[in-house]
Amino acid sequence: MTENLENQSQDDLESHLAQVQTLLAKMRLVEELVHRQGGPRQDLVENLVHKQNLAELQRKLDELHPADVAYILETLPLDERLLVWDLVKAERDGEILVEVSDSVRESLIQSMDKAELLAAAESLDTDEIADIAPDLPHDVIQELLYTLDTQKRARLQSTLAYPEDTVGALMDYEMVTIRADVTLEVALRYLRRLGELPDQLDKLFVVDRDDELIGVLPLKRLLTSDPDASVAAVMVEDFVKFAPEDEAHEAAQAFERYDLVMAPVVDAAGTLIGRLTIDAVVDYIRESADFDMLSMAGLKEEDLFSTVWRAAKNRWMWLAINLATAFVASRVIGAFEGSIEKLAALAALMPIIAGIGGNSGNQTITLIIRGLALGHITQANARRLVVKEIGVATLNGLVWGSAVGVFAWLLYDNPALGGVMALAMLLNLLVAALAGIFIPLTLERVKRDPAIGSSVLLTFITDSMGFFIFLGLATLLLL
Repeated sequence: MTENLENQSQDDLESHLAQVQTLLAKMRLVEELVHRQGGPRQDLVENLVHKQNLAELQRKLDELHPADVAYILETLPLDERLLVWDLVKAERDGEILVEVSDSVRESLIQSMDKAELLAAAESLDTDEIADIAPDLPHDVIQELLYTLDTQKRARLQSTLAYPEDTVGALMDYEMVTIRADVTLEVALRYLRRLGELPDQLDKLFVVDRDDELIGVLPLKRLLTSDPDASVAAVMVEDFVKFAPEDEAHEAAQAFERYDLVMAPVVDAAGTLIGRLTIDAVVDYIRESADFDMLSMAGLKEEDLFSTVWRAAKNRWMWLAINLATAFVASRVIGAFEGSIEKLAALAALMPIIAGIGGNSGNQTITLIIRGLALGHITQANARRLVVKEIGVATLNGLVWGSAVGVFAWLLYDNPALGGVMALAMLLNLLVAALAGIFIPLTLERVKRDPAIGSSVLLTFITDSMGFFIFLGLATLLLL
């Protein structure tokens, strides 16, 4: 049922995108035809047609959820993106800026003046302002702080003070608190007076007179228990809570482990200062996954339709590193030029050793990075993990090394060459396994993201060592 709803939602989203793209194409076509026809009052006719097309497109955008508009903006080239962005109603600017990716948000902000940015930011909650604050010009942030009320300003400054990947940077302040000495009937009347409740609310926070958190009251208990019972009698005192300095990925794991919808955030004294919600956690997980995927390729987040110059600069650093490692690998081959000249088959076979080693190493490194991200790898189990991966590499080396060896033997009618291929495959798979384990573990130990650059280093090691092992064995045993 859930999967069907998700598929339907994706289908609807793609349908909205197709409709917007069709309207844009229709607008260009009609305006081009009107321009070609010419005639009296051509400027007036073109202006009228343009306004009609824009009005039709704007009506479509007004029907869409801010998240859907954000999705559409991310899929449009820059000129069409800015045209659509100009049609969005000003009161929706802030909501959409929160939903789009950082790179697309940057392009939208560049098209807005200070007054528009201030109006968009002022319409947001404190945690949402904090999300877009890194992309706002410094003078806009300063003026925004002056325009906010004292409480909202203090909360924004507090949120911005926390590092990006901490609970404090993700928490919001929309909480409902209650005292332990009141009855559930009083609590229900209090909720009715509030009228509108915060999103993702599944429990009330029970605090004392000093706002110290002493328990939580799940809404299901509030609704199903005796109205005359006190909050203290039915509240939960053993609950999950976080400190603002806690790492966000650990909080995300706790949300998954305990099926949380929201959780309180308390300071060192136990005072309630905010809450963490499932929507913020899901957004963090998605952004982290995107970051890790790009980092594995040595990329930063990039607007799909950014300029050629910006996209090229984004990719230069790791291309330069790849080039340097490729030169090293080429010199390994160069050291065995004499062997290759004597036995030309080596040149044809050596990419197989390096390629299989790289694929095997990528499997290991992906498993290790995932284990580190989930907190599954510890000092207590690291040794057993190394032994297990060496065992896997040995088994795969024996099986596939034998297969490659037989292939080389039959192809070149040289059993010794087949034996060298088999042994080289075994040794390079062992090297790949060790590299796949120790590269991310080393990066983690030195406080670097294991996802960044791991695959580049792995490729360098498996290629260089693959060439060295194969050509070295061939030189020793065949020539």
